[in-house]
Amino acid sequence: MKVHFIAIGGSAMHNLAISLKLKGYEVSGSDDEIFDPAASRLKKYGIFPDHEGWDPGCITPDLDAVILGMHAREDNPELAEAKRLGLKIYSYPEYIYEQSRDKLRIVVGGSHGKTTITSMILHVMDRCGRDCDYMIGAQLQGFEVMTRLSEKAPYMVIEGDEYLTSALDRRPKFHVYRPNIGIISGIAWDHVNVFPTFDNYVEQFRIFAGMVPENGTLIYCAEDENCRSVADDPRTVCHKAGYTLPEYRVENGKYILIWDGREYPLQVFGRHNLLNIMAAYHACSAVGITDGDFFNAIATFHGASNRLECLYQDAEKALYRDFAHSPSKLKATVAALKEKDPERHLVACMELHTFSSLTASFLTQYAHAMDAADEAVVYFNPHAIALKKLPPLTEEMVYAAFGRPDLKVFCDSQALFRHLCEHDWKGKNLLMMSSGNYDGMDVKKIFG
Repeated sequence: MKVHFIAIGGSAMHNLAISLKLKGYEVSGSDDEIFDPAASRLKKYGIFPDHEGWDPGCITPDLDAVILGMHAREDNPELAEAKRLGLKIYSYPEYIYEQSRDKLRIVVGGSHGKTTITSMILHVMDRCGRDCDYMIGAQLQGFEVMTRLSEKAPYMVIEGDEYLTSALDRRPKFHVYRPNIGIISGIAWDHVNVFPTFDNYVEQFRIFAGMVPENGTLIYCAEDENCRSVADDPRTVCHKAGYTLPEYRVENGKYILIWDGREYPLQVFGRHNLLNIMAAYHACSAVGITDGDFFNAIATFHGASNRLECLYQDAEKALYRDFAHSPSKLKATVAALKEKDPERHLVACMELHTFSSLTASFLTQYAHAMDAADEAVVYFNPHAIALKKLPPLTEEMVYAAFGRPDLKVFCDSQALFRHLCEHDWKGKNLLMMSSGNYDGMDVKKIFG
């Protein structure tokens, strides 16, 4: 098989390209810019483009497939040539489905927790010797690439993002995967540039739930009223498994899950992670993994990259990084760290980075999202707002939105860095939350 990737540098795209290379395919690709870690990884596997930019000459009649990344626009010259030649053109979600259509597909959807739940399922399946393919949005310890496609694995575990499939396909990605087992971890409005109302956003999950076949299973968080509403929709005709918070206790900052009279000390922490574990539990049970095997395996799960990841810790202080950026994610992540270390003074810092978070009409959704922190800090870059062609935000608008009188707001990353470095960190935890990188800030240097 000979496959070409248009916009190969994307997170999912470059991992899919590597997985096909490992499968024995002949892989090529192009992009107008490629940054690390994608650049280094593509070079490692010998599929880094020879030159930057788009070249219709890369599109030849002998290609078996052209895979189109979300970054590629409708007027891309390589795409135009592929159409002219009548080649098979797929978005990467379509290609994932094509490669897994004969497998049992577990698709993990929801506004938050998708990466962690997917990681948990893969960790348990691996520990229990279950051969499975996968597509996940973060690096997982012990896995070489974030996508695996094989001929023999009977299962495919997919992180099902609700964002658009490609420039040519306006369907949410998780609709394309057609789940046999579908998971909805929670529903909290996001992607306002695509789903302008909350009802429109929720409808995407109703469609997703309705796609699970009658002999399949919908797994949903029963503590989320929006999830319950979706599960109750008459279009959802499959078996349904709602999950709630399991019994647990916290001892010296360690979370201990209690199941069927047995205690399982966990490597992860927070009520949201306990809920994530229960979503993974129902998925693994659906494919025949026993309770004992599941909980013994999940007790060794250390988490996914950038998800409440501890970057530094000593007897007096700790630094955590998390991908949290939406209001519901902020609230859950801050609460988790405060519950883990209630005696520690918690400084929570977040970056407004996504389209939704930088949209003035959406900003009010952040009201009281960081109230559990002892100190709360918000950063945004006015240049990022201009690049997204959004109306400007002011510091006063951010103050008002978060509803916290002592909130500190920064528009300069260097000023933010100096502010954090000037802290006396004895007896404190620092939580840095963003889907970006604070404009290149090295957060590990905050502690010196």
